[in-house]
Amino acid sequence: MPYAYAIALSVHALAAVFWAGTSFALARTGGVGAERLFRPQMGAAVIAVVSGGYLWSLVHAGAFGRMEQILAIGIVCALIAATVQALMAGRAIKRMKRGEAHDYGARAQIIMAQRIAAGLLAFATVSMVVARYL
Repeated sequence: MPYAYAIALSVHALAAVFWAGTSFALARTGGVGAERLFRPQMGAAVIAVVSGGYLWSLVHAGAFGRMEQILAIGIVCALIAATVQALMAGRAIKRMKRGEAHDYGARAQIIMAQRIAAGLLAFATVSMVVARYL
């Protein structure tokens, strides 16, 4: 296995596990700590997407068979999850920091964003795991 592939795969898996894990935890705990985890979460999302794109170019370039189609569905889910978190949770956190949003309303928005993202990331994870076998 080439070193670049092994490193990219490891970076991708670690970033995705952190991103999904924090999403699941924040969805379950009512968004407690979302303010502190938002930037690391979004950083992990960017790293997961970039390293995933690199992996795609190494392994799937020029192909769009069944495996790539299933992976593409997972990619779309992950991108939607990142967008939901950035827009919904990011805006709510910003408003909370400025004192513009009632804490309860902003917290509810953060929780909703994390729940949506957690579901999408779970689906993305499953698609990446099973793509090879379907």
